[in-house]
Amino acid sequence: MIGCYDFCGHYDWTFDWLERAGGPGLVREYWEQAINQDSQRHARDLIQREGFAGMAKYWGHTLVEESPELGFAITEGKDVFRIDMHDCPSKGFLIRNDLASYQDYCDHCMGWIGPMMREAGFAIDHEHNHQGQCWWEIRPAGSPVEPSATGGLAGRHDVRLRPSWQAPGTALDRYRQAVDPDDKQG
Repeated sequence: MIGCYDFCGHYDWTFDWLERAGGPGLVREYWEQAINQDSQRHARDLIQREGFAGMAKYWGHTLVEESPELGFAITEGKDVFRIDMHDCPSKGFLIRNDLASYQDYCDHCMGWIGPMMREAGFAIDHEHNHQGQCWWEIRPAGSPVEPSATGGLAGRHDVRLRPSWQAPGTALDRYRQAVDPDDKQG
């Protein structure tokens, strides 16, 4: 068995290899089949069965396990579940070790979480800055609510309040009411 950090490098390399071998569609198929439908089916089943409570159980446990330094915050509101990732351990490992095979490693989260949420009846507002920082707001699909203003729902835990969120040269990828990784807007 490989360790967590070795796994991050392996994932990064695998995404790049798949794209070179079969294009972006093959990478998305891998995210859907190998992650959403296989390795994370326990998350998919829990969230389909329990909705927001299942999200709290899954990410409450998983993020503490992956990020024991608590480089994240979870905020729940009426009909919304929000995650602010201040220091992604996976992307952070790649940055610290100068590993960058795949052009947008961060997209893999949306690549498996997007289809999982669509199947469970949810849509996502999400941004990531390619520096191990992101935020997610998950709501029932078709919800007319816009994403929270900076500092809104998450308050002081909002990752967008960090000076490094939009440091010079930092590009943001955005998803609005996304149900699919192709819904990227930036």
